[in-house]
Amino acid sequence: MAIRLFIICSLLLLAACAARRASVEAPEGRKLKGTQKPYTVNGERYAPLISHEGFVQEGKASWYGKDFHGKLTSNGERYDMYAMTAAHKTLPLGVYVKVYNKSNGNEAIVRVNDRGPFVKGRIIDLSFTAAKKLGIVDSGTAPVRIEALGYGAESLGGKATYRAPVSYDAGSYTVQVGAFTVQANAQRLAKEMKEQSGVAEIKKATVNGEQFYRVCAGRYQSLKAAEAARESFEHKGFAGSFVLAED
Repeated sequence: MAIRLFIICSLLLLAACAARRASVEAPEGRKLKGTQKPYTVNGERYAPLISHEGFVQEGKASWYGKDFHGKLTSNGERYDMYAMTAAHKTLPLGVYVKVYNKSNGNEAIVRVNDRGPFVKGRIIDLSFTAAKKLGIVDSGTAPVRIEALGYGAESLGGKATYRAPVSYDAGSYTVQVGAFTVQANAQRLAKEMKEQSGVAEIKKATVNGEQFYRVCAGRYQSLKAAEAARESFEHKGFAGSFVLAED
């Protein structure tokens, strides 16, 4: 019971340490996986969408610039304020989105590579260049309508096209059940989870410069199976468990 209480406290600490972008630093030369995993920011849990199809949303757009330029985004890329990208809380990363500025009629197409904005009432955070094209740099925010287009595909006759992925569900997944700053605590839980699920490992992650040891249990061949396992772990007392996609 004591170790589970410690797990819950550690998970809360990890959530509190998350930066505005809610992204974990990737090892040098590698991009992050697990972009479909649920995550928590400021005590609120967000579950990324399995599909972008038919997604339309209206609300307020904002933008972020030089303070984040060069920092890691949620998919492991470095944020480039001069690229046509954006942050969204739940759309699948990599999806292209058409943004229509309702106040002036300007349009722009951006690629979602980050999570956010985590400010009430805002639905999308644009790069500086995208915001400039839409005419919202000076105002800071604007009412917009966004429409998910799909993933980039080879151009036909010089015109950009978009496609849906073959499958969102198939893949290799595991479930994170705990996160610790003390490696020995992670090792004890990993041993317990290996006895329960047959597979358990410790993954290292750096959050705001602090080293964490994340305990992951099980290996699943579909997102649906992994989510079912996550719910099972939560019922057993591992609050805050979430799914991670493996390499």
